Amino acid sequence: MQRIYDSFAKQGLMATLGARITDVQPGAVTITAPIQAATSQQQGFAHAGLSFSIGDSAAGYSALTLMAPDQEVVTTEMKIHLLAPAVGDLLIARGKVLRAGRRLVVVTADIFSQQGDSQKHVAFLTGS
Repeated sequence: MQRIYDSFAKQGLMATLGARITDVQPGAVTITAPIQAATSQQQGFAHAGLSFSIGDSAAGYSALTLMAPDQEVVTTEMKIHLLAPAVGDLLIARGKVLRAGRRLVVVTADIFSQQGDSQKHVAFLTGS
């Protein structure tokens, strides 16, 4: 699973967002990012772009955990459903593989905002 961490370390956007990988399992990856003024929208919520970015990466890396060492992953499409305003201190993206085919992997990511000990489901992504 070290290849997941090594690949993630090369992503400039994830570094800019302050994102980090907090868990890697076969077919599942969790990424967190702080909710900051620089990643908020005009009403003070985390911008949907932050949710999308860490969700896309969590889902993509979940696919990579199941791929051969000589293979790489790239998103071909991704859809986001915004469920609630992302208010809190932290966003958590839990990516997982829904179905792994030979060339196409269908993935999902659930995004939660965390404030203190409370988490709220704020977005859901599906993609391949």
